[in-house]
Amino acid sequence: MSVQQQFIIRDGTAGDIAACIALDHTGETDTVLQMQMMQLEPNRWQIRLQKEHLPRKIDLIIEPNAARLQAALPADRCFLVAAHRSPETSEVLGYLVMRPETADGVATITDLVVSRPFRRAGIGTRLLNVARRWARESGIHRLMIPTPTKNYPAVRFCQENGLVFCGFNDRYYPNQDIAVFFSQTVR
Repeated sequence: MSVQQQFIIRDGTAGDIAACIALDHTGETDTVLQMQMMQLEPNRWQIRLQKEHLPRKIDLIIEPNAARLQAALPADRCFLVAAHRSPETSEVLGYLVMRPETADGVATITDLVVSRPFRRAGIGTRLLNVARRWARESGIHRLMIPTPTKNYPAVRFCQENGLVFCGFNDRYYPNQDIAVFFSQTVR
């Protein structure tokens, strides 16, 4: 039986936070997005994002954030957990946190993590699909996902799941890393 048939997506609870934080959030890549910004004239800029292959793999460290998980617990927030379906284990395999901005009709997916041993089994896509349904039912019309330019696997995940590049912030993260934003209309 495949991993995909052995897991469920459910609402996250306060009791899931420790298990989510304990997941393997690391990754690696040998591809990144490189950004170049050039001012061609006083009122004209050129920005280029280009896929670059690195000479060796780099480690991706995603710091889990318990405060974001805790903030996602109220019913008007979205905290989803992928867990084993088996009654013998309630092991958490991954999670998604989405922050809705209902006044604007936009929701930002701040966390989408699948523990390293369970990646490439459809868990992230299922979490995203349930989040889309939650957004639609909550009156959200657009999803956004920011991701660091170094996290090329996340960039590919967004593209493979129908999200499109819609912008960047050159100092988005606390460590001043660049974030590229992907979005999708919720139907």
